[in-house]
Amino acid sequence: MAMIKEFREFAVRGNVVDMAVGIIIGGAFGTIVKSLVADVIMPPIGMLLGNVDFSELFLVLNSGSTPGPYVTLAEAQKAGAVTINYGLFINSVISFLIVAFAVFLLIRAVNKMKRAEEAPAAEPTTRDCPYCFSTVSLKATRCPQCTSELSP
Repeated sequence: MAMIKEFREFAVRGNVVDMAVGIIIGGAFGTIVKSLVADVIMPPIGMLLGNVDFSELFLVLNSGSTPGPYVTLAEAQKAGAVTINYGLFINSVISFLIVAFAVFLLIRAVNKMKRAEEAPAAEPTTRDCPYCFSTVSLKATRCPQCTSELSP
């Protein structure tokens, strides 16, 4: 019973709940990024490179039950061919870069907000002499450079 109570206290702690929400949102964000890469970014890039579909780029290492050549990756996989799917790898790398950049922007914004909160404006400890423009302590009644009297 004590272990169940400890687990319940652990599971409802704020950090664990926040982490769970972050993981769920991160999974959904990953799906969106995957679609962005596969459906929006890669088609124009493939078109610019001569109508190349990156998801269909593969290298056959060993033919399957039906000998190649295979036109599509699905055909090769259906025949049981051993393939290196470098086009899918390119899509995954681009997805990773997009997610990494989005996380970078998020962390950068959070750090900027933290710095703004943590750094209150420091009160000035000096002022300029109105006669010789040298820096003088706020407590000074005379300028150490020109010996002029300073008003408080």
